[in-house]
Amino acid sequence: MYEKACSMSIVLYNNDVDELSKTIESIQQTNLNIKIFLIDNSLNDNLKLFTKEDEIFYFHNPSNPGFGAAHNIAIEKAIGKGFKYHFVVNPDIYFTEDVVSPMVDYMIQNSDIGMMMPQILNFDGSIQNLPKLLPTPYSILMRKLKKPMSIYKEFIAKYELRFVEREMLYNAPILSGCFTLLNLKAIEEIGMYDDKFFMYFEDWDLSRRMHLKYKTIYFPRVSVYHGYTSGANKNSKLFKIFINSAITYFNKWGWFFDAERDEINKKALSQFK
Repeated sequence: MYEKACSMSIVLYNNDVDELSKTIESIQQTNLNIKIFLIDNSLNDNLKLFTKEDEIFYFHNPSNPGFGAAHNIAIEKAIGKGFKYHFVVNPDIYFTEDVVSPMVDYMIQNSDIGMMMPQILNFDGSIQNLPKLLPTPYSILMRKLKKPMSIYKEFIAKYELRFVEREMLYNAPILSGCFTLLNLKAIEEIGMYDDKFFMYFEDWDLSRRMHLKYKTIYFPRVSVYHGYTSGANKNSKLFKIFINSAITYFNKWGWFFDAERDEINKKALSQFK
């Protein structure tokens, strides 16, 4: 049933070998026959050692066009090879049970789904609040400032849908790109990642485009662990990339006046009444 139905891509950049080994071992313990595409944006090809005949395909890509653009290389290859479903996976992800099969099963049973993500956990088991409403410039500012606290708490509970029951499956306007299942038929219709985004916001942009035509489902029936570092808050270079991507996003979709955004967010919130 699943023969050649599923592929995965991991974009690399000077990654820790042990951490990447843990990610790949997690994937290989699943029940499906999965082909893994490693797209390595590093200057050297040291990570080529993970190549495994007919299972793990390595592509050195030192021009480093960015996160989304590198995943697009793998997505194109997956479509060309006839895969129906493709996972986008960060190299700091691992899981202890087969999360892949349940997600693929659910997407097969529901052809109106274009994207899915599982519950994402910190290494200590706490939940990362990654499904979101569509952002406004105010959303981005408040997430960075986190002040005043009284206003921030009310804002973040709504924006990151923290008030929703932990195990509820729902249609979220924004899904994180750290672990995402893509319906490749839907991707062929709405397009791949927009390579104008070097890093940050490319997953939000793809989520929005997908959400307009397909369901973008948060699927907390399974979970993975993710080493969230919030690099843009700690590194000035990454913060500059974040700001540039935010400008690109709002230039594309609208800054303060975006009737479509308001309607999508209103519809998303209506699921919880």
